[in-house]
Amino acid sequence: MRKQLFVIILCLAGLLASHESNAQGCSDAGFCTMGAMKPDQYYSKKVNVKLRSVEINAYRGSTTLSPIIYVLTADMTFAITDRLFIQGKIPYQAVEGNLGKTSGLGDISLSLTQNLTTLKGGMLSATLGTKLPSNNSDLEKQDNEFLSKGSDFPMYYQVSLGSYDLIFGGSWINEKWMLATGVQIALTENQNDFRWGQWPGYPDGQADGEIDPYIEKYALANNLKRGIDVMFRVERNFRFTNFNFNIGLLPIYRITHDERLDFNTNERIKVEGTTGLALSALAGVGYSFDVKNSIKFIYGQKIMDREVNPDGLTRHVVTSLSYVYRF
Repeated sequence: MRKQLFVIILCLAGLLASHESNAQGCSDAGFCTMGAMKPDQYYSKKVNVKLRSVEINAYRGSTTLSPIIYVLTADMTFAITDRLFIQGKIPYQAVEGNLGKTSGLGDISLSLTQNLTTLKGGMLSATLGTKLPSNNSDLEKQDNEFLSKGSDFPMYYQVSLGSYDLIFGGSWINEKWMLATGVQIALTENQNDFRWGQWPGYPDGQADGEIDPYIEKYALANNLKRGIDVMFRVERNFRFTNFNFNIGLLPIYRITHDERLDFNTNERIKVEGTTGLALSALAGVGYSFDVKNSIKFIYGQKIMDREVNPDGLTRHVVTSLSYVYRF
């Protein structure tokens, strides 16, 4: 375990020295914080049959381009039995950047988590979940006379991924360590129709038909179906009477290509550069005022990313602050 901790600390030191990299913002995709895969989970050898909580989380993510993403999430967990838990997450998202502002209800997450058994001094748990889209990823720009009518925002500005997703996951947790893995599968396509040619002359408002090079930095995601993501989480926790902190790594590997509609040929294509590893490092601190009330802060930054990200989930830095009430 000491060698593993040393590796994590080295990685964290390396990422803090780098400010030119980008990060995958898993909170937007959802499954990295669902059920058994949720970070900074409290472990106790004695099962608490009244484990229920409401968490209010404020999230900020900076992207590789101009958009800044803000998300306020109500995260609720309720015990059905002493080993079976249901979790629901309802986010409200706002985005602002060079192309404008958007806001609205984000994708809703639901999951069931079963504590299976104790294994080598830790708890083994499994999660089955889903993500429900709040819209079709087709929010449009309305207030610019130089844009074509019905010009969809790129995915960076969409508050929903526009797809129904299926999630599987599991974790092993003890007093010091958390090891988790999960799979997220997009079952449907979105209905985004962002096109570079609908944004001529941006940002100067020149109706000359020329496409500003900045617009082409936003990947096309027409009727996008995201590839399958596989995540792993390794986290080391340090817990004291009221205070705790943790460090960890979060690799997410997209094992299949994203697919989208090529509107020039009206055929679906696999998007090159969308498979591969997105690796982030996380650090968090928490403080418990009493057995019911606590706060926690999480900071994440990218180490490695995929070449192309049509879903708009790429992040440079993410931070989140939460208040947790247990009852």
